[in-house]
Amino acid sequence: MQTDDEKLTAIDILLEPDQTLIGKARMVNATLRENFPAGYELDDSHAPHITLLQRFVRAKDFDAVTDALMMVFRIERPTELPLKAKGYDYVIWAGHAVTVIIVERTTELLRLHQKVIDAVAPFSVGGGTAAAFVGAEINPETIGWVETFIPKSSGKNYVPHVTAGVANEDFVKSMKAEPFEAFTFKADGAAVYQLGNFGTAAKMLWQN
Repeated sequence: MQTDDEKLTAIDILLEPDQTLIGKARMVNATLRENFPAGYELDDSHAPHITLLQRFVRAKDFDAVTDALMMVFRIERPTELPLKAKGYDYVIWAGHAVTVIIVERTTELLRLHQKVIDAVAPFSVGGGTAAAFVGAEINPETIGWVETFIPKSSGKNYVPHVTAGVANEDFVKSMKAEPFEAFTFKADGAAVYQLGNFGTAAKMLWQN
């Protein structure tokens, strides 16, 4: 039987966007839920965020993980990063269109992404199950996303974004085709959350 220290946690190391971005994400979320009422609302257990890295780590290593992250954030200063939202996109996940606001890939953001990967690498493990997440119903796509974040969603494959919710594909496809007015924003801080279904930031574990 696993001890608490041996248990794995699915974590999302992320940037917390400012109210400019949060306001836009909530507007989009409301539109998506009109099309798909069963979708989730952006709230404390579905916090808007920009993922830097998702990994499984052991509970006993969590303090070491946050110590390593603090060293990175002291140097990189995430609240000073210039960020820009530039459009919509989506992926099909458990039969629904998970809809995102795409954030521009800048040199500074990519550098922070890589430094976070390097800092957490000694503590990253595989083999996580639904028990590592928040919530009772965790779909296989969510588990697989964390397991294969490196390499499938990192480095040259890293697409910074803010997830706004889920809806039907035809609806999101038409939304994506409409003109998007790009806008700049900042990060208010960085944090580590435990992940929920669909890769949501479900439970804050640490904040910088």
